[in-house]
Amino acid sequence: MEEDKRTYAIIGAAMEIHKTLGCGFLEAVYQEALAIEFKNRNIPFEQEVELPIRYKGQKLASSYRADFICYESIIVELKAILTIGKTE
Repeated sequence: MEEDKRTYAIIGAAMEIHKTLGCGFLEAVYQEALAIEFKNRNIPFEQEVELPIRYKGQKLASSYRADFICYESIIVELKAILTIGKTE
């Protein structure tokens, strides 16, 4: 249940960003705003965390950069799109 509380806190912060800013900005805008919202809500986070990738025991030269890691274990990846759903 503790993980659910943390997940709901993160989603709540993201929903606040969407409610306040709406859509149409680049991902960097939402990332900056979400960092502010996480701070305001006392959600512990690290930003732009580089994580190594291993394949069959070997570390790859490529790595994965998470937008946020919250509560030391929840990866938050942002995506910015123009609209949600089907456009006609």
